[in-house]
Amino acid sequence: MFVNAMGLILADNQRVKLGPLSEPRALSAMPFGGRYRIIDFLLSNMVNSGIKRVGVIALTRYKSLMDHLGTGASWDLDRMNQGLFLLPPYINPMTRSSERSDLSSIIDYIETGSQDYVVITDCNLIMNTLYNDLLDRHIESGADITVMYNRDALEYGLPNISLMLDEEERLYDVLADSHTVSTEFSSINVAVVRKDLLLSVLEESRSRGVTDFTFLRLLEFYKQLEIKGCEHKGKVFRINSMANYFKASMSLFDDDLRHQLFSEVTPIYTKVKNQPPCLVEPGSRVNNVLASDGCIIQGDVENCVLFRGVTVGKGAKLRNSVIFQNTQISNDADLNHVIIDKDSVVKMGVRLLGHPGFPVVIGKGSIV
Repeated sequence: MFVNAMGLILADNQRVKLGPLSEPRALSAMPFGGRYRIIDFLLSNMVNSGIKRVGVIALTRYKSLMDHLGTGASWDLDRMNQGLFLLPPYINPMTRSSERSDLSSIIDYIETGSQDYVVITDCNLIMNTLYNDLLDRHIESGADITVMYNRDALEYGLPNISLMLDEEERLYDVLADSHTVSTEFSSINVAVVRKDLLLSVLEESRSRGVTDFTFLRLLEFYKQLEIKGCEHKGKVFRINSMANYFKASMSLFDDDLRHQLFSEVTPIYTKVKNQPPCLVEPGSRVNNVLASDGCIIQGDVENCVLFRGVTVGKGAKLRNSVIFQNTQISNDADLNHVIIDKDSVVKMGVRLLGHPGFPVVIGKGSIV
C-alpha cells in the first residue's frame, strides 16, 4: 500500500530538555521500551501508513540518530527512488560552523518528491497510529493544513502547544507554553499539508531570514491559512520532561497499553541486533520486568526496563528503574526510581533512591 504523501520528521526539539539523557543525542534518538528509540515509532507509523519517502531533519547531536537509522533497511526504507533521507544542518562555508538550518535541504527534499502531500511529525511522540484517516480528512475538508490534536490539555505539562478551535475545528489561535489555558485541545504535532503550499511557506520564511523550521512556526500561519484540527483518540505519550519519560516507561507494565503501543497489526520496527536472550540465573527474583536480549540478571529486579546487555549482580536490588544499554549494576547495589544511561557502572553497595516525579538520573558512561 502506497499513499500520495511523503513524510518529514523533525528529529530534535530545542524546547525539550531531558538533562543528561538528551546531552549526547537528539530527542528522537532517545531510547525507550528496552530496545526501541522514539524515532522508531515515528518511522513505523509512516511506513505502516504506506509512506515510503521519509525525510529526517537533523539539527544537532545527530551522530547517535544516524548510527541507528543507517540506510533505513530496518523500516524497509532502503529504496532506489524513495526511502529514507537524512537532512543534516547547513554548514556555513565561511566560518565552517553549523547553522540550525537554512531550509535549503528541506526545500530540496520536498521539491524532488513526486507526492502531492507532506505528513510532518515532531520528535517527542510515542504512539502507534496510522495517518490514512488524517490524510483523507485533510483532502476532503479542503483545508490548507490539518493538524492532529487530542484533549489532554496540560496533562503532560510544558512545553505544550494549545489550540483554540471553533465548532468546525478551525484553528483561530495558538498558545505556546501557557500555564493557564481555556481549552483542552493540545496539538499532537502531526500535520498534513499540500506539497506546493509547504514549499511556498518555506520560501517565504527563508526570504524573511528565518533559519529554522519548527512545528510551532507552521501553526503560526493560522492567520493567513485555513488550518483545521483532526482529533486523535488513541494513547499518546509526549516526552517533554524527565518525569514524563519515566512515567511513560513505567506505563509499559500496563498490559493493555503495552499491547496498544506494540500491536501485531501495526508493528513498531527497530534496528535489529543479534545477541543471546536474557539470562536469569537461579536464585534471582524477577517480577514485572521488560528485559532485552543480552541481559544477565543475578539479583532481585522488579518493575524495571532493562535495555540490551545490562548486567545485574548478585545481591543487587533494582526496583522501578530504567537501565540503558551495556550498563553494569554491581553486587549488592540498591536502586529505586533511577534512570541510568548506557555504558555506565554502579559499584558494589551503592544506594540510589529517587522519586516517581524526580528519578535519579545518571549520565552516559558514568561510574557511580
